[in-house]
Amino acid sequence: MEIKILEKKPNEIRLEIDDLTICELLRKELWKDKATVQASYIRKHPTENPILHLQTEGKVKKVLQDAIKRLEKKNEEMMKAFKTAVK
Repeated sequence: MEIKILEKKPNEIRLEIDDLTICELLRKELWKDKATVQASYIRKHPTENPILHLQTEGKVKKVLQDAIKRLEKKNEEMMKAFKTAVK
């Protein structure tokens, strides 16, 4: 996976993410944080990578890191459930 920072401010960031599914998962998870003011993405053309836009009331880096940690935890839980089901 490749992520490019296109713009970064203390409470705003724009990221180009080469995976639409990851971008959508992250966008949905970002909205679970009360500090999120805006979490959206745009894809100008189906062959182009989506651009994720995040605006926060606090530090954008912390909100982004917290969302990623929550997604990692969900992924671990899903893997455990899958391994249990497959036994």
